[in-house]
Amino acid sequence: MTRTKRGYPARRRRTKVRSFVSGFQGAHSKLTRTISQQEIRALDSAHRDRDRKKRDFRRLWITRINAALREERVSYSYSRLINDLYKKQLFLNRKILAQIAIANKNSIDIISNEIVKRVD
Repeated sequence: MTRTKRGYPARRRRTKVRSFVSGFQGAHSKLTRTISQQEIRALDSAHRDRDRKKRDFRRLWITRINAALREERVSYSYSRLINDLYKKQLFLNRKILAQIAIANKNSIDIISNEIVKRVD
């Protein structure tokens, strides 16, 4: 049986893996075994944090809407607004409501006043 020299395929595989960790520091971008461990860890973190990002943005939007509502009227809160929206079957996106609250604070007040009038 003839001898197989494995230098090229192994080098090509390691080079491909190294391109993934080019921004890492120290041994995390130099040593093959450490690179493979860091790659697994990085991909795992990216997968986990994609869901985390959705959660964090939803919290941010809720906080912004609540802050905009409480600036104008102390008695009206985010939870009452969402409850009244559901009662009137006006399913407004929290992201859009937060953008309205930031861009034009009078608009969110007008929306909340209209909803309160309709519910009562």
